[in-house]
Formats: sequence, C-alpha cells, structure tokens
Amino acid sequence: MKKLIISCLSLLMFAGAYAQKAPARSNDRGRVTLAAYIPDQVDELPDAARNMLANKLNQIISQNGFGGEEGERFIITANVVVVTKNMLSTAPPMTALTLDVNLYIGDGYEGTKFASTSVPVKGVGENLAKAYINAFKNINLNDPNLQAFVDKGKAKIISYYNTHCDVIIKQAQTLASTGRGDEAIYNLTSVPKACVNCYGRAMAAVPAIYKKQIEKDCSTKLNQAKNLWAANQDVNGANAASEVLSQIDPQASCYKDVKVFVAQMAKRVKEIDNREWNFKLQEQKNDVSIINAARDVAVAYAAQPRTTVYNVHGWW
Repeated sequence: MKKLIISCLSLLMFAGAYAQKAPARSNDRGRVTLAAYIPDQVDELPDAARNMLANKLNQIISQNGFGGEEGERFIITANVVVVTKNMLSTAPPMTALTLDVNLYIGDGYEGTKFASTSVPVKGVGENLAKAYINAFKNINLNDPNLQAFVDKGKAKIISYYNTHCDVIIKQAQTLASTGRGDEAIYNLTSVPKACVNCYGRAMAAVPAIYKKQIEKDCSTKLNQAKNLWAANQDVNGANAASEVLSQIDPQASCYKDVKVFVAQMAKRVKEIDNREWNFKLQEQKNDVSIINAARDVAVAYAAQPRTTVYNVHGWW
C-alpha cells in the first residue's frame, strides 16, 4: 500500500496505519468529533466483518452526539481478540467465535490513549466472515460500561482543548502566516463549543485569518476576471468574468476595484451590444456572516482528499 504522511499540525510527527479523509459535514463544526478507525493490525478480519465493525463504531459516534468526520485528530478504534474459535458439526457446518472487542478513544495524532474498554461478544455463522459479523452485531450500544467509556473519552477530548488552547491558536496563526490559512481556519473551527473558554478564543482569532485569506483571494480572482474579459470583450466575456468575481468576498479591500471593473464591463457591453448588463455585487458581511463564511472554508478544506496517519502503537 502506498504510504503518504500528511501533517495536520506542523509540530507533530505521526506514525501508524492509514485512514482515508472523507468530506466534512457543516453541522459537525463546533462539535466534539471522533473518527472511526479500523487499523490494518486487526489480523485476519474479513472485509465484510471489518465494514460491520466500522459501522458499529460509527453508531457509537452518532448515538453519543459526536461529529462523524473521518481523519479527525481524535479517534475511536478497536482491536479484536479471538478467545475461542470452533467448528460446529451441524448441517451445514457452522463457525462459532467468542471475541473480546477492545475499544479505545484517544489522540490519533500524538498517540495518546484516553479511554479503553473491552466488550465480550459471541457469533455463529456459516463461514468465518458471517461469524464475525454476527458477533459484532451483538455489541450493545446501551451497555453502561460502553457508555462510561465514551463519557470518559469525551471528557478527555474537552480537557485537551482546554489545556492546549494557547498552542492551537498560536499554531493556527503560524499556519496563516505561511500561506496555509484554510488549514488554520479548519483547526480553529474544530474547537468544540463544549470547550467554552477555548471555543470563544478560537472564534475570536478566526476573522483576522479569514480576512487575510480573502485579501489574497480577491487580488487573484480579480486578475483572473480581467484576463477573461481581455480575451473576449462582449456579453459572453462579461458573464465569464462575473462567475469569477462572484466568488470574491466583499470584505476584501480590493472589492472597490471589483466595483470599478464591473462598471467598466457594463459600459463596454452597452457600447458594443446596445444592451444593459447587470451584475449584482455581494453585500458586505457582518461579524456573524464572517464566521459562517470561515466555517464554509473549513468544510471545503476538510473535503479535500488526503491521507492521515494515525499512531496507535502501544494502545493494545
């Protein structure tokens, strides 16, 4: 398997197996998030059984109100131990398994385990895969021990943000200063609302980084629009340019130049085509709109395909 290491925070080094990054959901921003992760070290687990186990982990995530973004810093993972494996002399022959499903919640980037529990289950099936699947189906999501495990993991995640808040904000500012503003915004908006103090401080740091991003974006897109117009100075060229201009945030200081350029195009279209060309400019954003726009940036960043390396060595 091709190995690719992506660092989400510049000071962290990762080691371990891989989990594919999936698109983030906008309603997950601001929630405590966990990624369901099944490591390659789970030996001899058939693909269908692996999918069932991942489904169970995602059910735990969903039932307990976590955001469900894959590739997140914090993970819930499992190690399956076969206690007994027997062939039953039935017609047809059946495979019977007794398993200990050891569950873990922790920081997958730094390799810090927060909580663990063991869930004993049994399953019988016509083959090994079906026996595993039926065993995993017997994981009781309402088991008090499982609930205590999840609660402990959640509390540890919240504690992480509260104790690392200064580092998170500083690293975000460093990322922004090196041209990685989208990643910086993503990290800041990943702070859960449950971490009241850190969440407020992180949100307060977002507008400055976002505005720096839109300044760069405005200049780039305005030049793109001017090139499109220069290549085709008629209503079609104006429409092509307007598609690019519509992506520019009106908070950017160069937006005044956008307005001048739009007026110039409208005047030229009137001269050559003898018709009105109207392009509706975006309205200025208030502080709430800026935060919402920044969240959209974070969601778009999370949706970019990447591979994340998790370090779970020593967890079992």
